Amino acid sequence: MKKTGFLLVGMLMVTGALAYAWHQLPHEESDLYRQTDLGAEQTELEEQEQVIRQERAQIEISLDNCYAYQQLPEGEQIAYLEILDALVNFRQEVKLSIFDKEKIAHVFQCVLNDHPEIFYVDGYSYTEYTLGDVLKKVTFTGTYRFSESEVAQKQAQIDNYVNQCLAGMPEGADEYTKVKYIYEYLIHHTDYDATAQDNQNICSVFIEGKSVCQGYAKATQYLLNKADIFATLVLGRVVGGEGHAWNLVRIDGEYYYVDATWGDASYQAVGGKESYPEEKIPTINYDYLCVTTKQLELTHTLDNVVELPECTAMEANYYVREGVYFTEWDEERLVQIFEEGYEKGNTYVTLKCADYETYRQMHTALILEQGIFRYLECPDGAVSYTDNERQYSMSFWL
Repeated sequence: MKKTGFLLVGMLMVTGALAYAWHQLPHEESDLYRQTDLGAEQTELEEQEQVIRQERAQIEISLDNCYAYQQLPEGEQIAYLEILDALVNFRQEVKLSIFDKEKIAHVFQCVLNDHPEIFYVDGYSYTEYTLGDVLKKVTFTGTYRFSESEVAQKQAQIDNYVNQCLAGMPEGADEYTKVKYIYEYLIHHTDYDATAQDNQNICSVFIEGKSVCQGYAKATQYLLNKADIFATLVLGRVVGGEGHAWNLVRIDGEYYYVDATWGDASYQAVGGKESYPEEKIPTINYDYLCVTTKQLELTHTLDNVVELPECTAMEANYYVREGVYFTEWDEERLVQIFEEGYEKGNTYVTLKCADYETYRQMHTALILEQGIFRYLECPDGAVSYTDNERQYSMSFWL
């Protein structure tokens, strides 16, 4: 008996954050029995698995940066390669080596998490072949948003964007500098817009210049991979319960989280729960550039599609690298930071605290007790600032 089902990747946008859901449509049954030599089919499937294993050995180097793939057990890794081959080559009715629908859905999500370049896939359909009550075969077909010729046209536009971006990369940049550059470049060239076309894939960022969290995260991943930096997609939720997407990156052998969406002032002004006029917040929020799991979980909750590492390193944290990270009150360092800000012609200065107690001490001294006037040149007697109690940071306009 032949039974066909469909799995669509449905995206629900709430305040611009990604909520992802799979919708399973009812199976359509028919009385058509497939007359085949089942023993021959089993032999063919075994031969297919053997070919996959041989191909995997040959492409192991390229799979090193496929984080979700690396976390799967061997049987699901084989299915991953089968699905990947189907999607890359627009294949139809590809036989899978796993039959369980939940595992197929999980592996499919892992493929998409590892491959932002597969921007043309919405979901998939699968067909089950049974003999009596025994499931004998499952085939997979991708659901494609665009034709192959349309994909080629869009890829040319994407390549143009990527080439322009990477051409501006500082010469000899280390891994941290590459991540910081791409974080800033993408934010400067993208507006947060929940109505953006193709906002669940990289086309929205690279072609339209506007997107939501899924587009930001996949574009960040794509650019970092092109710059030889490991990055993968992470799904989860944020304060308020909305679905969201961001990235896991690796710098000098250590893992960090990066969230370019929450780093963009246009998101904070339009899509964030606590919205501000865009001119009243820093153009780029660095609270989400290379952060630890502990820092991230102040506002984000992970949905473990696969097991994720505990990120504990601080060496590549933006505020640590910039020398504005405070573990305690430091009067001398505060004077230096504001003097350097004026000398460089900066628009604002941001201070980051290691914990709530340090944040509360600095917030009280600088804002409640108005100690900030000792560091700022304020001819009109007024100070503009923003503070982020959840992330223990505060910004002051110079």
